[in-house]
Amino acid sequence: MEITRPAYLEIDLNNLEYNINKIQETVGKDVKLMPVIKANGYGTYINQRLEVLNKFDIVAVANVDEGVNLRNLGYEKEIFVLNQPYETEIEKIIKYNIVVGISSYEFAEKLGKTNKDITVHVEIGTGMGRTGVHPYKIEKYLRNLSSNIKVEGIYTHFSSADIDDEYSKKQLESFNVAVNTAKQVLGNIKYIHAAASNALINYPDARFNLVRPGIILYGYAGADDTYEKLDLKPIAKLKAKISFLKEVEEGTSIGYSRSYITNRKSKVATVPIGYADGFRRTFSNGWKVLIHGKKVPIIGKVCMDSFMVDVTDIEDVKLGDEVIIWDNENITLDELAEKCDTINYEILCNISQRVPRKFIKK
Repeated sequence: MEITRPAYLEIDLNNLEYNINKIQETVGKDVKLMPVIKANGYGTYINQRLEVLNKFDIVAVANVDEGVNLRNLGYEKEIFVLNQPYETEIEKIIKYNIVVGISSYEFAEKLGKTNKDITVHVEIGTGMGRTGVHPYKIEKYLRNLSSNIKVEGIYTHFSSADIDDEYSKKQLESFNVAVNTAKQVLGNIKYIHAAASNALINYPDARFNLVRPGIILYGYAGADDTYEKLDLKPIAKLKAKISFLKEVEEGTSIGYSRSYITNRKSKVATVPIGYADGFRRTFSNGWKVLIHGKKVPIIGKVCMDSFMVDVTDIEDVKLGDEVIIWDNENITLDELAEKCDTINYEILCNISQRVPRKFIKK
């Protein structure tokens, strides 16, 4: 797709392939990868690239509609919905042959009343405090399932695999109890999975026969020491181009609320990306972007559709010059996240749909 808007998220498919290979090497050839491609592939839109998705036998999404979109795209392999769906989505689950996570008696009962074959993974609540069947109640839960419900998987989710070793080991111990009980009831279980990005790296015993790489798939750290433990290549760069350039006198106000007043004769560039695109107002007045290899400050408040930069000290600056908001080297996604007192996941996921994605493969 031709990129016409002068702001875009550049996605490096070579780096993505590199990360996939590194993760597979880490977990071993006998463990399958189930990439987590929810939230539009963490904002990267790799969920729209069949040449990527078809590398995997199963992919994970957050909700049924994400699964439906994959089917409409042409993905024919297994799609797993991580979160238990709503009763109103059962018709879609059946129509589009989507595998769902379940953990409540009420929802399981609704599935049973359809008399249609439905494949599920049963979630075990081991300490996330969110959803899941209690490990010591799994036998009763499984035996109460209707015959049309086919259990192909059992799974759990670690809450603190990056920071709390003792708690994580307790979660793993509880999950193993549930897995052993489930095997007694079901026999062979096709998929047993517990490890997302942090647990995948830190707890080899939690890999079982399937892992769920999320943020590390995209080349970003899920914890402070991720890059030390696993060699990754970030896949996304946020870029734009100067759309307007002007010279102003000393004492000129810039942007809303006159929050910045020039203290010298200045050259001001407008960059066409703003908070409606996911570039937060937090970056107003002082945060720096890269132009001509130099870091230059944002002046004034970030607007809905644009922000302004002081380019007075850049020689030969002109319309159309590239503006790098993050490039994973001079300015990193993690630095933006720290500025916003959040995590890199949120910054990446929040780049809005109106920002084009430009895929590159060398």
